[in-house]
Amino acid sequence: MTPRILAGDASTWRARRTGVKWGLYDDDVLPLWVAEMDAAPCEPVVEAVTAALRRGDTGYPLGRDFVAAAVAYAGHTWSWAIDTSRISPVADVMIGLSEILRRATSPGGPVVVSSPVYNAFFDFVDMTGRRIVDAPLSPGGRLDLGALDRTFGELAAGGERTAYLLCNPQNPTGTVHTRDELTGLAEVANRHRVLVVSDEIHAPIVHDGVFTPFLTVPGGERAVSLFAASKAWNLAGLRSAVVVLGAEAPSEVTLHEVHSHGASHLGQVAAVAAWTHGRAWLGQVIEEVGANRELLARLLSQHLPDIGYAVPASTYLAWLDCRALDWGEDPAVVLRERGRVAFSSGPSFGQTGRGFVRVNLATSPEILTEAVERMATVA
Repeated sequence: MTPRILAGDASTWRARRTGVKWGLYDDDVLPLWVAEMDAAPCEPVVEAVTAALRRGDTGYPLGRDFVAAAVAYAGHTWSWAIDTSRISPVADVMIGLSEILRRATSPGGPVVVSSPVYNAFFDFVDMTGRRIVDAPLSPGGRLDLGALDRTFGELAAGGERTAYLLCNPQNPTGTVHTRDELTGLAEVANRHRVLVVSDEIHAPIVHDGVFTPFLTVPGGERAVSLFAASKAWNLAGLRSAVVVLGAEAPSEVTLHEVHSHGASHLGQVAAVAAWTHGRAWLGQVIEEVGANRELLARLLSQHLPDIGYAVPASTYLAWLDCRALDWGEDPAVVLRERGRVAFSSGPSFGQTGRGFVRVNLATSPEILTEAVERMATVA
């Protein structure tokens, strides 16, 4: 029988890790917050990085193999033919995204998001000296093209250079945007001359539906995409990502060659091994996360039936609606203080996140079960 990848108990992971997930909170707090897996590593990645260390291959990256592997993976997985002249390495998705925003918008200018959305968007937009404008998702968690059309139109009327940050697939809801939805977004954005910057870091982990790279839809040629191996293969500590410019992306968003210097050589070695030889490992992780999605549904039905939960179609994250319970606008605080379990704070994902928490499903069934049991003690 194949050993589980998402396995181990809390004491096991706490003893192994010195990073933020298991190190931030007190030892009696069970952490299911930051998007990092409790996973046995992908063996081809271990072998590739270990071999590089043993041969002293720890210098500056060249990037050719990294770019070639990214192009090959995108072609094999999503039938996305990327022109190698339009792809370049960066340190990670958010650093690359920030540099794109600096070129596409003006200081103090608008960056549109659709909340609830990846909470780091808010911090990085603030760091670049731009301002967030929210056009929330629909009540059903889909892109609201009408709201986006109105928002883009108002900003265009003011003459401001505007970018839209797309989370594709969507974090924290796990929504997989359809080709029709993305085509509609491209039409609206292009009509108002808004640059779409698509964070596609969770793209390899789709359970239901089909991931569509934004640059492949009609009208997506003017956009920018970023992706990496870090979420799908649990490689956040080995930094590397790619920026892909659409064929008609404005020339001002082209990054300087120096931006490629931030990508770690060992991060690139790890990503090449993951994209090239780590597909079986990822396939098993997706199956195990899929089982945890269903386990969470059963546990909530048994212990906390008033919590709203839509099984996520992608990612290893779950978005829980706790508004029916007396846990206030930020249930994560209550659950951490009274239940000793840490989830991501709903309000950090934007105004529509009040009363919600985000749960990390990339852990063992035993840890997930204990987390829900702890939640139930607070209800």
